[in-house]
Amino acid sequence: MTDYRQGYEYYRQICNSHELEPINFHYYMLNLSQVQLEAYNEQAKMVGGQIEYEFY
Repeated sequence: MTDYRQGYEYYRQICNSHELEPINFHYYMLNLSQVQLEAYNEQAKMVGGQIEYEFY
């Protein structure tokens, strides 16, 4: 989960730099695309990490 949290923190920083209100973390997670989740899982496999989210 930490990688998703890091991505969210980066998103918040960008929103703040543009004076935009970021969405909350829960909504952020719900709106990740299948492509984004697959890319994360593929990277996790390559570095020997744990797959955290899979959708069927």
